Amino acid sequence: MSAISRFIDYISVEKQYSERTIGEYQKDICSFCASVGVDPEDFNPNEYAEGDVKNWMLEMLNKGNKPRSVKRRLSALSSFYRFLLRRQIVQRDITRKIVSPKADKPLPVFFKPSEMALATAYDDQADDYESMRNCLIIEMLYQTGMRRTELVNLPDVNVDTVNGEVRIFGKRKKERLVPIGEKLCKQIEAFRPVRDEWRAEHTERAREGLFMDVTKHTLYTIVRARMGEVSTLKKHSPHVLRHTFATTMLNNGANIRSIQSLLGHASLATTQVYAHTTFAQIQEAYRHSHPRAMQPTKEKK
Repeated sequence: MSAISRFIDYISVEKQYSERTIGEYQKDICSFCASVGVDPEDFNPNEYAEGDVKNWMLEMLNKGNKPRSVKRRLSALSSFYRFLLRRQIVQRDITRKIVSPKADKPLPVFFKPSEMALATAYDDQADDYESMRNCLIIEMLYQTGMRRTELVNLPDVNVDTVNGEVRIFGKRKKERLVPIGEKLCKQIEAFRPVRDEWRAEHTERAREGLFMDVTKHTLYTIVRARMGEVSTLKKHSPHVLRHTFATTMLNNGANIRSIQSLLGHASLATTQVYAHTTFAQIQEAYRHSHPRAMQPTKEKK
């Protein structure tokens, strides 16, 4: 049995990867075989070195493959060689010291201010549970930038409408305080007695938290339905509302460190992507508005 076949058996039987993932791994490893000019059945992993891996990556980039695609294929080859090293089929992993190309991260999408104004329009006369709940969910995600899981698991006692703040426990139980506005505080205070009435009638469905009957799935459904009514974006997820919160804060003068704290990001680099988004907006506005933006610069004689 060839080395590649042994690896495919391993990820199929022991790791129980999906058929799609197995097919991708096999395709990526065969791509390396093609680069070094050998049939996969005749491939001897001990005959190749780091230079062969680098040449393979360069070939892919020269053919127009995106860095993200090259990085994924390198990851598949690395998994293959780590498996061979553990089974003592090779003496060293030729991919270990290879630096993968930096994949371009897509800029986060966000809802326009006009779309958010429509989405968060609050009917003071609405008194039915679901309407109040759904409107409050959109407003809270927009005002706090919470993750979907954070909102679903938010304890009622962590929402302080007197002082206008929400205590959030994020990833790795990291705690942060996020301020909320007067309008949102009034919405929460109006919602609580209606929710308590609902709980009395649906004890089997109620659980602890500000939103007693909302799971991650139902939250996604609520946001997708509401934002789909007002936005032209293809994606209408709770995470887009998180992006919208951050972008809105930045566009209105908040510094990047404050936004990092509000979002609960461990690294400032994670937050800085929103600065890139705003600059991208500026570039686009300049390109469409300035009369010389699209004109090539004349060379000086």
